[in-house]
Amino acid sequence: MSTRAESYLVGLIGDGVMPSLTPPMHERAAEVHGLRYLYRPIDLTELKLPASDIGELLIAGAKLGFNAFNVTHPCKQLVLDHLDDISPTAKAIGAVNTVVITDGKFHGHNTDASGFSRALDTGLPAANKQRVLQLGAGGAGAAVACALLDSGTQELHIVDLDEERVNHRVQELRKNFPKASIHAATPDQVPELLAQVDGLLNATPIGMHHHPGVPLDIAALEARHWVADCIYRPVDTELIVAARNLGCQVLDGGHMAVGQAVDAFEIITGIKPDAQQVREHLLELLEKGL
Repeated sequence: MSTRAESYLVGLIGDGVMPSLTPPMHERAAEVHGLRYLYRPIDLTELKLPASDIGELLIAGAKLGFNAFNVTHPCKQLVLDHLDDISPTAKAIGAVNTVVITDGKFHGHNTDASGFSRALDTGLPAANKQRVLQLGAGGAGAAVACALLDSGTQELHIVDLDEERVNHRVQELRKNFPKASIHAATPDQVPELLAQVDGLLNATPIGMHHHPGVPLDIAALEARHWVADCIYRPVDTELIVAARNLGCQVLDGGHMAVGQAVDAFEIITGIKPDAQQVREHLLELLEKGL
């Protein structure tokens, strides 16, 4: 918990973060708990700053009295070199998305993984997670892969267009989860792999407002599959809608967004907000088109 408990000043650092719904989710949770809490986006694009300035921004933030920062693309890996300590989970993922400032020291955490773990527990509690096909090996992909393997997934196939990236990701995961069977795969293997797995997870940007569509040929999906998406804008992606229509169990990306926010808020304040209340607020914001 921050030592500046009389109020909280929090920021979100990244490219294109002005439309993010994380600030209003945090501020509403703070209102519920009677906290004075101000959360502001710090958009590198708007400020015309390079991602490499992340260290300087943290130092400036500490001097200005910020309690914490959430960190998103493209700074989640770059921030690692500017922290005084990093949580074991963040080390395993190789990325930090939450930095708490205490007595001038920077403490790094990752709530992408814990947020998705929370989403799995609440949204797909009874789903068979033994064998999973994951699309996307980027920053979000690393976190959700760790969450899956922590949840008991024994066989994980990861597909990415970038062969070097997916191979690197698989090697890192194998170090941290030596008992699991983890494999890199190519897009042309997706139909064959879908026939073998229990669930599908989309950790690519395909399905977002600016990247419409589905990340695979849904003809290979079956009602027995569960389908999860990391995207929450829109919360009902084309993939989620198609899977739901097939009779699949689905987990929309709003669950992960809520899990991330709940866990980050608890790390920053020491108070755990009610996840259902936070989700209701998120859906309310999305319905308003914010």
